[in-house]
Amino acid sequence: MPTDSNAKALQFIEDMTRNVDGVQEHVLAQILSQNSETEYLKGFHLAGATDRETFKSKIPMVTYEDIQPLIQRIANGDRSPILSARPISEFLTSSGTSAGERKLMPTISEEWDRRRILYSLLMPVMDQYVKGLDKGKGLYFYFIKSETKTPSGLLARPVLTSYYKSDIFKNRPYDPFTVYTSPNEAILCEDSSQSMYAQMLCGLYERQTVFRVGAVFASGLTRSIRFLQLNWKQLAHDIRTGSLNPKFTDSSLRDCMASILRPDPELADFITRECEKDSWEGIIKRIWPNTKYLDVIVTGAMAQYIPTLDYYSGGLPKACTMYASSECYFGLNLKPMCDPSEVSYTIMPNMAYFEFLSHTNSDGSKGEGELVDLADVEVGKEYELLVTTYAGLCRYRVGDILRVTGFYNSAPQFRFVRRKNVLLSIESDKTDESELQAAVEKASKLLSTRVVEYTSYAETKKVPGHYVIYWELMGESLPGEGVMERCCLAMEEEFNSVYRQGRAADGSIGPLEIRLVRSGTFEELMDYALSKGASINQYKVPRCVTSAPIVELLDSRVVSTHFSPAPPCWSPESRF
Repeated sequence: MPTDSNAKALQFIEDMTRNVDGVQEHVLAQILSQNSETEYLKGFHLAGATDRETFKSKIPMVTYEDIQPLIQRIANGDRSPILSARPISEFLTSSGTSAGERKLMPTISEEWDRRRILYSLLMPVMDQYVKGLDKGKGLYFYFIKSETKTPSGLLARPVLTSYYKSDIFKNRPYDPFTVYTSPNEAILCEDSSQSMYAQMLCGLYERQTVFRVGAVFASGLTRSIRFLQLNWKQLAHDIRTGSLNPKFTDSSLRDCMASILRPDPELADFITRECEKDSWEGIIKRIWPNTKYLDVIVTGAMAQYIPTLDYYSGGLPKACTMYASSECYFGLNLKPMCDPSEVSYTIMPNMAYFEFLSHTNSDGSKGEGELVDLADVEVGKEYELLVTTYAGLCRYRVGDILRVTGFYNSAPQFRFVRRKNVLLSIESDKTDESELQAAVEKASKLLSTRVVEYTSYAETKKVPGHYVIYWELMGESLPGEGVMERCCLAMEEEFNSVYRQGRAADGSIGPLEIRLVRSGTFEELMDYALSKGASINQYKVPRCVTSAPIVELLDSRVVSTHFSPAPPCWSPESRF
C-alpha cells in the first residue's frame, strides 16, 4: 500500500496528465499575464492578450544568441523588467555554450517551487517498482561546481549547484525514501577530490544499508568507481584506524567526518580482499550487496557508459528518473526500471509552456517543419523542444531533439534522441562540428605539413573518458619530438569553457589524444562506407565515428599516439 504522501503524488501525476492541453493553456495565460509589462513582451504589442493565437502570431522562436543582449543587460545590473516581471534571483549556467562560454539562463526564486514538486514525485513513482527503499539509504555521488558573480552581483552557477546550496536541499524534511549516506558537508565541499573521498568513505561504512547507488550522470558514477580503484588502500587504512586522511583541509568536512569515523578492522579487511582482486566485475554488488538499482542518466551521450556500468554492477538495472535542464525542468520517467533503450519521459504540463518543432517531414525525411503544441505531437515523429517559462524565456529553442514514443493519459511521452549539433561529449561538455574544425585548424598551424583529413571519437572505456582525434598528414615523415603533444594542447585550448573546466578543474575529462594514421586511411574509410551502401556522390568524411568496425579500422592504421601534456587554461571567472 502506498503511503498517504505517495498516494497524493501519484494522484497529482494523474491529474496533470489527464488534461494536458487545458493545463498548458492555463500555464501560458499565467506566464503572459505575469510578464505582460516586461520590455520583451511589450515589444511585440500583445496588448495584454494571453491567448495562444495571439502569442503564436506575434512572438517569434528564438535562440540564445537572439536574447543574449538582453541577458547581458541583466547581468550588468539593469533591474528593469526586461524578460521577467519578477526579480531575476540568479543565473543558471547551461552546459551548452555561446561563443565558447556557458550560456546564462535567468531564473526567479519561484521556480524552485515548481522544481520541488517534480523532485517530490520521483520516489513515489519508484516505490511502485522497487519496494522497501524506505528501509535503506542511497549512496549518491553529488558535487558542486564553481560559481561566479556577474558584474551586477548575481550568482551564475550550474543548476544542480544551485539546488544543493539551496535551503530546499540543505534543510529538506526527513523522508525515509530519500536518506543519503553522504552528509551535506561532503556534498557541499568545493574541493571535488575531498568531497569524493568523504562520500566514498561514508558509503563504505554504511555498505549494508545502501539500497541504491547513483550519480547525476553515468560518467560521474564510473568516475567514482575508478576513484575507489585508485584510493581503496588509503580508504581501508582510514577505516581500520578510524582516522581521516591528513590531506583533508576543509575544516567543516573534517569536523563532520570526525563524528562518522570509527575503527573497523573487519570492514577494512573486507574492502582490501575485494579491491585487491584482479577483476572488478560486479564490484558494486560485491561492496554494496543490497543495491537494487543504479540511479543515473544513461540516455543521450551517456549511453556510451552502459557497458562499463554493467561490468562494474553485474548488470544492475539503471534508472533514469527525471528530464531537466538549466532552462527548465521538464518531466519524469513513469517506468524508471525499464531498459535504458526504452527510457521515455512524460513532460509535466505545469512546469512551463511547451511547443515542438517537427524534425520529421510527412515523407519521413528529416527537416524543420510544423510547430505544434504538447497535446498535438504525433507518435514516431521527432521534434525540437521549445519552452516559454515563468522566468521570461519565450519560445526558446532548447536544442534537444525528442521522439514521441506514446502517451500516458493525454500526456505524450518522449525519448531523448540527441542534442542538436553536438558532435562529441564525455560528460556535460558539448562540442559541435564547427568547434572541432576550429581546433584542428589552430593546432595544424604548428605543423610543417598539413592535415589531409580527420575524424574523432569519444573514448569512454577508460576513466575519465577523453577525446580521440584521428589525423592523416600529408607525406610519410612524422613531426618532430613534442610537436604533436603541443597540437593536442592547442586543440584543448580552443574548446569551450565547459570542456576546459572538465579537463582542468573537475577531472571529469582526460587528456585529449591525437592518433596519427598512415597515408590512405581515409580513402579506405570511404571504401568501407561505399561497401555498406553509401553514395559516392553524397559521401562525406564523418567528423565523429561511433561504429565499432570503423573505430577498429582506424585503430589498425595508427602509426603513433600523442596526448596533451597539460590541462588547458581555465578560470572560474566567467567573461561578461
